Amino acid sequence: TFYTITMGSEKFRYSERYSDGTYEYRHVILPTKYARQIPKDRLLSEKEWRQLGVQQSPGWVHYAHHKPEPHILLFRRNAE
Repeated sequence: TFYTITMGSEKFRYSERYSDGTYEYRHVILPTKYARQIPKDRLLSEKEWRQLGVQQSPGWVHYAHHKPEPHILLFRRNAE
């Protein structure tokens, strides 16, 4: 299940949060035009993903690339 946040004409889709007991996870689907702006050789800092327009509470970390679809960002944070 996803929910969508629209910023101007841009739509960002956020997954439901899911957990493995250690981490809470979610992924964010950016408009495909952002794929070129995401570095392939490193992860984004919080400042960088916020500059792209991703909105979420503090504590989330971009932890992996989804190589087949680079406009999908994978996030995690410590489970509470």
